[in-house]
Amino acid sequence: MSKLTLNEEAARRRTFAIIAHPDAGKTTLTEHILLSGGAIRAAGAVRARGENRRTQSDWMKIEKERGISVSASVMTFEHTPADGVARMFNLLDTPGHEDFSEDTYRTLTAADCAIMVLDAAKGIEPQTLKLFEVCRLRDIPIITFINKLDREALDPLELLDEIASKLQLDPAPVWWPAQSGNRLRGMVEMGTGRFQPYARKVPGAVEDAGHPPALPLSEAAQYFEPGEQEELMEAAELVTGGYPAFDRQSFLEGHMTPVLWGSALRHFGINELLAAIGEWAPAPKVMPARKEAPPETRNAPAPVELSIQPGSDEVTGFVFKVQANMDPNHRDRIAMFRMASGKFQRGMKLKVQNTGKSLSVNAPIMFFASDRELAEDAFAGDVIGIPNHGVLRVGDSLSESGMIRFAGLPNFAPEILQRVRVKDPLKAKHLKKALDGLAEEGVTQLFRPEIGADFIVGAVGQLQFEVMADRLGEEYGLEVIFEHSPYAEARWIDGDKADVEDFMGKYRGQMARDIDQAPVFLAKSSWETGYVTERFPKVAFTKTKERG
Repeated sequence: MSKLTLNEEAARRRTFAIIAHPDAGKTTLTEHILLSGGAIRAAGAVRARGENRRTQSDWMKIEKERGISVSASVMTFEHTPADGVARMFNLLDTPGHEDFSEDTYRTLTAADCAIMVLDAAKGIEPQTLKLFEVCRLRDIPIITFINKLDREALDPLELLDEIASKLQLDPAPVWWPAQSGNRLRGMVEMGTGRFQPYARKVPGAVEDAGHPPALPLSEAAQYFEPGEQEELMEAAELVTGGYPAFDRQSFLEGHMTPVLWGSALRHFGINELLAAIGEWAPAPKVMPARKEAPPETRNAPAPVELSIQPGSDEVTGFVFKVQANMDPNHRDRIAMFRMASGKFQRGMKLKVQNTGKSLSVNAPIMFFASDRELAEDAFAGDVIGIPNHGVLRVGDSLSESGMIRFAGLPNFAPEILQRVRVKDPLKAKHLKKALDGLAEEGVTQLFRPEIGADFIVGAVGQLQFEVMADRLGEEYGLEVIFEHSPYAEARWIDGDKADVEDFMGKYRGQMARDIDQAPVFLAKSSWETGYVTERFPKVAFTKTKERG
């Protein structure tokens, strides 16, 4: 049992997401943060069992085969950094591929801070820019980690200028690298002059000896070729004069990003990054919400806007992700619940605000990617898994009173629409159930046309269809075929009941329902979307829909 107050427990939580363009080294960095935090024994190896070189955060079969992350995962670990304060870290690993940007967006709603990983040889890439915009929209402070220093890199000043010009953030270098690639000597801490030497891995060696301990730069001559030490001292002096010193308040307000350097693969700069997260990342924030009775409550009072303090007594939070079949043997379905306040204890009853349903949480889970253990208690900032059979959905708000409603999470209109059918017609019923499950998770979106028995599946990119086909085969034993559909765009429709019904009557053949039974117009071209928007000005055709 914790002897700390609710505010003290919340203050020691750090819930952060890692964002990056594909191949910037995000999953490798995740592994090495877990290694530094003492959560795993060897990066890239599943703890104490079987196959070597399997990452902890990529647990789906397709992720292991392709070496990419296609689903957000959560990992919780306790660690005491150099400052001696034991903290609880909740690490949210996100897919880097743009086809999974919706999953990443939803995951960022649960994070208080983001680690932006840049490839030292490539700088800011298109997907990094998109994810950064999401962080900016949600006022999430960003720590920048420039990875892959063990390879030839761009000029460090060029990378800082790119952060300043493309992201409109003030970069504050906390460390400064001494060269890169084969000439990498280490890095120096700005302000203190502490030098962390870098040691290359000995070719053919099984064990990695690690890097020498840090020491003052003035005493580190043995790690440099002639002239290099003086060059690094001059560079550090130039950077100190040319860039602002790190200011935590400016960072928390989203104006500044501290910049750290390293090589995730060589476990270089990882301890420094973990210390920075512990010291600078914000504790769980105050969250805006509404006090609102569940729908269909008789004589319900008017909704009231309020702020949920992390130290409040009532347990509150929201579901930002649903993951099915993490354990294929048990056909499980787990809702990832981000706590906003209170002290959760196993066996508690929570109520779903938008349905009024009550839920006994007897087997809550603390995540370690696909590994898990029972959570006896949890506090604001923690992410716990709630096993359920269809009661919880993405965007649901839960609380002890059932009266607290957080802002819903958005669904975005898909960019590709395809028809899906199962090869074995006798399994059509199973297909509907499987598609419903994947749509619940947000892997893809499912639309059922009002006329006909087709399933229309919507996605942001082609990779989503490949993941979907793989999971339908692997988890449900269904062989499916995706076919071209006559539709190019999907738009949710809204407006006065009479106006909506008038439109639906005229376009019955192109109307569908989504998983929430909301009406959706399936347009055959973007021109048609523009045409109906002009012709029916009283009907709203929207690209996003709030869930929850």
